[in-house]
Order: sequence, then C-alpha cells, then structure tokens
Amino acid sequence: MSTAPAAARPRVVVVGGGFAGLAAVRELSRDDVDVLLLDRNPYTTFQPLLYQVATGGLNPGDVTFALRAYSGRYRNVRFRRTAVTGLDTAGRQVLCADGTRERYDALVLSPGVTANFFGVPGAEQNARTIYSRREAIGVRDAVLANLELFAQGRPEAKEPVTVVVGGGPTGVEMAGALAELRNAALPVAYPEVDPARARVVLVEMTDSLLAPFVPRLQRYTARELRRRGVELRLGTAVEEVRPDGVRLSDGEELACAATVWATGVKVADDVRDWGLPQGRGGRILVEPDLRVVGHDRVFAVGDAAAPADGEPPPQLAQPAIQEGRHAAEQIRRLLAGETTEPFSYRDRGIMATIGRTAAVVQLPWGPRFGGFVAWIAWVVLHIVTLIGNRNRLATMTNLSVRYLAWPGSLNVIVGDPPE
Repeated sequence: MSTAPAAARPRVVVVGGGFAGLAAVRELSRDDVDVLLLDRNPYTTFQPLLYQVATGGLNPGDVTFALRAYSGRYRNVRFRRTAVTGLDTAGRQVLCADGTRERYDALVLSPGVTANFFGVPGAEQNARTIYSRREAIGVRDAVLANLELFAQGRPEAKEPVTVVVGGGPTGVEMAGALAELRNAALPVAYPEVDPARARVVLVEMTDSLLAPFVPRLQRYTARELRRRGVELRLGTAVEEVRPDGVRLSDGEELACAATVWATGVKVADDVRDWGLPQGRGGRILVEPDLRVVGHDRVFAVGDAAAPADGEPPPQLAQPAIQEGRHAAEQIRRLLAGETTEPFSYRDRGIMATIGRTAAVVQLPWGPRFGGFVAWIAWVVLHIVTLIGNRNRLATMTNLSVRYLAWPGSLNVIVGDPPE
C-alpha cells in the first residue's frame, strides 16, 4: 500500500489522553492519516491505581506516562499540550487556550470526567477527590501530614479520621487501603498515636456496597472491610462537608482530617462551551456509531459520552478502550467512503480490590468469586495494563513491598502540609 504525502493525508485530532483517547490513537497509528493528540496535561494517568498514590503505596510516576513518549512510538502521531476551549464544527477546527486553532478532518473527543458533588453544601469546597494525579497527592498530603502533626501533639492537628464518601470501587479500594495503612504502619511508625483514634469511615447512601456486583460479593466486601476495621455507614447520605468534618443524614457529625469524595462523576463544566448536545451528567450525546448527534465528523468516547437513546456502558476502562478503538475504525470507514457501524460493548467483567489478599471478580459468563485468587487476578491485570515497562516494574515492586513485606520493610511516605 502506497503512502500519500504528509500534506495530503487526512488529519485526525484526538482530544484527551485517557483510556479512550489513547485507544483511538493506537488504532489510527496504523492508517494513512496524521494524528494530533491534545491534552491539558503532559502525561496520561492510570486512574484505577490513584488510590494507591493517595495512600502512599505508589509514587505518582508509577501511574503516569509521558504523552510525548507515547506519541513518539508512532510515525504519524504527535502530541501537543493545550486545553480545548471550544469547537468550530462548521470550519472543522478545535479552539485552543492559547488562541490557536487545530484543523481536523475527523475529531475524537475524550475529555474525561470530574467529581459530581450533587449540590451537597460544602462538598466542592472542602472534600477531596482522587480523579487526577494532583488530587491523589493532595489526599496523601492531607492525611499523612496531619498524622505527623497529630503524633507530635501539635494544636493545629485534626482528629486523624478519614471519611470516604461513596461505596463504589473507588470508595471501597480507598477505604481498604487506608485501613491497612492504619493497621500495619501506624503501630510501627507512629507509636504515639492510638490506632483506635485513626478511624476510617465509609459512607454510602444505599444499603449495599459495589452496586454492579451480585449480593453475595457485596456482602463479602462489607465483611472484609469491617474485618479490617473500616466503619460502614450504609443507607446514610452526607448532608454537609465542613473543613473539619461532615454531617450525616442521620444527624451524626464526624470530625475528620480529610473527606474523600468518591461518589459520582460528571463531565467538566467547560465542555458546555463546546456547543454539543449533552445529557445527564453533562455527557455528550452520540449516535449508535459514536458520532456526536448532529455532527458527522465528530466522535465522543469514554466516560464523557452517552448514547442519545438507550443505556450507556459503565464508566470503566474497558468500555472506554473499546469505544476509542471503535471510533477510530469508523473514521477509517468514513475516509474510505464506507458506511459506519454501530458500537457494541463486549462485557469482559468487573473487579474491585478490598485490600491485601481480598478482591472480588464478576465475569459476564458466570464465574463470580472473591478472595485471594480474585486479588491475584486484580494485581496481575492492573500491572499488565499499565503503559511502559518501567511503570510495570516499579508498580510491581512497590505493591510487593506494600502487601508482602509490611511492616518489616516499612517505608511511610510523609505528606507535605497542604497549601
């Protein structure tokens, strides 16, 4: 197959370097097109392991990979760091924060999502999230720096309690890791602190954890968290988040050093300026082939997209990867003058870890199990899915130390005081 001159090749712009965006880039790298990847950050983040960064188990560099290094793998891909401020779909241009415009023949939008605080008073101002590298480091610093102050008996120290809001995978994994940090590290590194004071409280407004899982695995998760010392407040909502605590719907007030918000996501508010149709949670509405409603050369994929009709796939890595790949395949068909095909999600199962030797796995064809085997499967899958051998090696080493060598090889990362 002959290669057209670079100037004559179609130009595809991909906005967002997450799971969906990178899947699209990888698929398009095989085609006779020029691909431009845009992202406000110079790196991609492996979000499923950010809770490990937030609890000091992994370094930030273990779960990030430079987008310039990623684009450099492919002859027809380049990266530009910029924020997108708008779209000129009539002129087929992407508007960038520095006032420049990037022309496209086809566009893939994968802007990702951010926390949804659902209008809870004080949540946006006082709660912390772990949807980005910076946010995860902020949680780590808030929890561990306060623990250091508390151990010293400093008057500015807050009660060493962490409240995790949300009983989905992120909330469960965060609560489990915090409890194990307390159980293994505290007696060795902070003998001055009574472990009973360093509480971990998980608040979930429904009556069960991990809603997508079957009841048996939900009960197993709750039992394992309680065994690790996590206090569960099921069927309870957060009515207010304060700088030093939360108020719950049953009237209880909990003083805490940090409130970690892990319940619900939405598309960032600035996407509204792009002039595209949006649905619940700000998600961009798409046709069955993933083209944005009313726009024949614009695709939306990943957590920020939802079908105009029907139920969206879960906001997880695997659906995002499949959507990114599908969008790239449809661009290939469009450029060849062929008709597009509808997207069909292939469910490959879901999993969540609770802590050392405990996880849950639910596969679509039947097997549903928890325990050590599920935990090994979770660890292996997450290490393999990371980008770059350095990241895989560093993560495998650090997780091995955390789960196999504590507390004998204890190394607690002390957070800087939050600014």
